[in-house]
Amino acid sequence: MDIHFLANTLKLAKYYKSLGEKTFDQLSEEQLRWSPGEDSNSIATIVKHLWGNMLSRWTNFLQEDGEKPWRERDAEFENDVDSKDEMLSKWQEGWECFLGALESLTGEDLKKTVYIRNEGHSVVDAIQRQMAHYPYHIGQIVFIGKVLKGSDWKSLSIPKNQSVAYNAEKFKGEKGNKHFTDNV
Repeated sequence: MDIHFLANTLKLAKYYKSLGEKTFDQLSEEQLRWSPGEDSNSIATIVKHLWGNMLSRWTNFLQEDGEKPWRERDAEFENDVDSKDEMLSKWQEGWECFLGALESLTGEDLKKTVYIRNEGHSVVDAIQRQMAHYPYHIGQIVFIGKVLKGSDWKSLSIPKNQSVAYNAEKFKGEKGNKHFTDNV
């Protein structure tokens, strides 16, 4: 169970990372900085927040509180990322920290307690907390991308009105244990 949980979590994390990247690929630098409203965040700002969260939560994950004293969370929501390259650099740095921490965990580590803002979490609970948080923001990224691209959007899942064909293709194959991200 422990090894399966960690392997599945890694696959899911990489899948959600890829959804963000497939969205970035479709957008211009200007679109990455666009915000739907004064109190809303641009894609670049959401990436900056994910970066800050990932570095804080996953640096020395088993040894230190997940809310690091050096984190400047409020600054993560300032729309001041200057370029697509800067945004992508933050994206990669955050994901490398997160995925590296996950890859280093063992089944025994899952029984440990970690702290976020002085609140104890089992390692499994802490992982699940972040695996709800990150896809939440990646959903925002994808939604903003879809709004900006309109009819030029390239679907990241089953395209609209193509479910029957998609399912027919899936049911041609043999039954077996697979992870849904294996062929994505």
